[in-house]
Parts: sequence; structure tokens; C-alpha cells
Amino acid sequence: MDLKLYDTLTREKRPFTPLDPSRVRMYVCGPTVYDFAHIGNARPVIVFDVLFRLLRHVYGAEHVTYVRNITDVDDKINARAAEEYPNLPLNEAIRTVTEKTEKQFHEDVDALGCLRPTVEPRATEHIGEMKVLIERLVATGHAYVAEDHVLFSVPSMADYGRLSNRSLDEMEAGARVEIAPYKKDSKDFVLWKPSKPGEPAWPSPSGIAAPGRPGWHIECSAMSWKHLGEVFDIHGGGIDLVFPHHENEIAQSRCSFHTPVMANYWMHNGFLQVEGEKMSKSLGNFFTIRELLADWPGEVLRFNMLKTHYRQPIDWTLKGVAESFDTLVTLTSDPTFISGKETTIAPPVLEALSDDLNTPKAIAELHALQNKGDVVALSSTLRALGFSRRPQSPRQVDEQKVVALLDARNAARKGKNFKEADRIRDELTAMGVLLHDTKDGTTWEIGR
Repeated sequence: MDLKLYDTLTREKRPFTPLDPSRVRMYVCGPTVYDFAHIGNARPVIVFDVLFRLLRHVYGAEHVTYVRNITDVDDKINARAAEEYPNLPLNEAIRTVTEKTEKQFHEDVDALGCLRPTVEPRATEHIGEMKVLIERLVATGHAYVAEDHVLFSVPSMADYGRLSNRSLDEMEAGARVEIAPYKKDSKDFVLWKPSKPGEPAWPSPSGIAAPGRPGWHIECSAMSWKHLGEVFDIHGGGIDLVFPHHENEIAQSRCSFHTPVMANYWMHNGFLQVEGEKMSKSLGNFFTIRELLADWPGEVLRFNMLKTHYRQPIDWTLKGVAESFDTLVTLTSDPTFISGKETTIAPPVLEALSDDLNTPKAIAELHALQNKGDVVALSSTLRALGFSRRPQSPRQVDEQKVVALLDARNAARKGKNFKEADRIRDELTAMGVLLHDTKDGTTWEIGR
């Protein structure tokens, strides 16, 4: 059975042929550890966990290397550290924040049924590799030093922009680029920059600039090179990373190693919105994984994410999560699910997943297995895909509180205070309560 994957670079779905079947290699951009991961961050973690499991099934667990990095040097980390631990030296505060946040991230994604990657490198442990790449780029004319910064020269790469399919003019018009007088071209991006007093700092590459720290893009080029080589099989991440992050990774790596590609397949998951709107704290629809896990079992959140094909946008709704709970309870109802140990993907499900991770079709095949009464294959496949527990009923709600909030909402609507009515609806939604406004009044139910 051929595995086919959609490649963002070539814009086609094509058979997957690893460079070395005995060592299939995948790199996925990981978290910047300064705060709890939100549900949008969970999508690539779950998507590429499914691909990791599929590759292990096809090629053997010992023949697949999955690298997902930890970004532990960043302006947001510095700001959070200074805010939370003002009495500590900044470097000590940064270490406290990153270690705590990385632990939180692992706890959350473990609860989602995700395997740990084979290697999980931290950016600060690969400064040496970053310096080597920067020195190569400067030596070959692809980078230059200006006012204690080292910058990549975008015009030095003739086919820059292939991944995002943008011309240089389009990128200049649409990119959020730092306008700095020391740049030779506005599209040039930072490889190395000086640190402010008290911030983490390392000696610059070959002493060509001030002590400082690396730019974001060079980190992933260095870590993928260190653990997977100059060219590897699959590079993944969210579609928001296509430009500029992945475009810049390609530029750095290809110009450092003089290779035609950085990775043979580029895979990107689509955007996530909540209840039909872009997730935003100002809209009150911003949810961390930790918050959702307080209301729903992790396997339900995982299942709900997989109901939509990974390349399509997903609308995350409370109703959808409640339906996923009901579905997963039904699929795991047979005692075989709990008692069995086998973790083999049934052929119809394997065929669906082999078609560019068609998880909606795979879920349909799970239902077909249940309808046929093949509970052994159903249970084995569920376990192989990361569903190792039967979901338990999520948190119940205080019915008296719900009624009181509904009365307050009705009063606000009657008084035409629609902003307050919307706020109360959001509060009820966060509690797991589904409202249904009709001409006869408002009814409600608990999202199970």
C-alpha cells in the first residue's frame, strides 16, 4: 500500500519515498515555552503524532526518527520571566519559566494521547551549530554583518519564495519586516542580534559581531541539521509558519549546504478557529489545552481534532466536542477495547490514512468495523492511533447557577444590553452549557 502525502512546495500529492527506509526522518516545529499551549497549538502536535504512528507502522518503530524542537530563547520568554520573577536575575528567571512551561506542555500533550518525539532538542543547546551555519553563510556571500547584527541576504538566493509561492515584491508588500537602516534590503532577516544588558548572550560567530543570540529561523535549521542531516524526508508545522519561518529555514539550510531542497516533503496543517471566529482573548474564545482538559478527556479532544482533514481549516465548537465524546464512547464500548493489547491498524483504516492522512475517512472506516462487529480490529486500531482509554464523563455543571445566569441573560436582552447578554453566553459556553435560542425562548443542555 503506497503512502501519499501532499507537499506544500510542489503543490501536489505524491507517493512518499524516504531517502533511507531504514531511517525515515521528520522534523516539526515545536513550542516556544513561555505560557500554556492553546488549542491551536495542539493541532500540529496531534496531526504529526498520527503521521509518526503511521510511519512507525509502515517502516517499523526503530526506523523512524521524529524531531520536535523546544524554543527556549525568545523575546516573549524574556518578558514573561521579568514579569513573573522580578526579584531573580533574568537568566535564572528565564530558566525557571522555560522549565516550568516545558513541563506543562508535556503534561498537556501526553493527555492528548501523543507519543513523545524521538528527539526533543532545546535551542540553547545548539548555539554551536547555529554559529557554524552563520559562518558558512557569511563566507559564501549569503549573509553579511551590519551594526553588530548578522543578516541573511534574501536577494542572494534566486528562488527564494518558492514555498509560499510569493514573488519578492509580494513578500516586501505583505511581510511584517523590521525596517532597519543597516539592512541592505528590507526583506533581509536576522541570523544573529546583540542582546540587551542582562539578557542571555553568547559570543558571536567567529567574533564578527557583538555577543548576542540567534534569530528564530536559524534555530530550526541548526537543530534539524544536527539530528536529521543536511536533507531529510519530512518537515511539518502549521500553515502560519510557511512564511516567513519555513521560507527562511529553506534559505539558510540550502545556502549553507548547497542542496536543491532542505526536506523532500513539506506538510502544513490548516488554521483553527473557535465557534466560527478567529481565536482571540479579546473575543473570549481563547482556550488553552489545560483549560479544555479540565472539562473534557484528552482522547475526546484528540478525536475531535481528527474529524477534519489536517489541511483544511477547522472550526472548534462545543457542540462538535460533545458529539466527539458521544462517538468515542460508542466506539470504545466493547470490553475488548479495555482488555486487548494489540495495536495494529486495520487495512481499511490504513488505506485511508495512507491517502495524505485522510482521518475523516479513517473515522468512517472505524464505524464500518463496528457495524460489521469486528470489535477486535476496531479496538486494536483505536489503540494504535492513540486512543488508549475509554472517555469518562466530563465535569458536571451547577444547574442552579446555570438557571441564574440564564435569568440574568434574559434580563440583559430585555433591557437591550446585548454586550452583557453575550458575556453571559460566553460564560455558560465555558462551563460546557449549550444554549438554543428559539422564538419560544431559550433552552439549554450540557455538552456531555
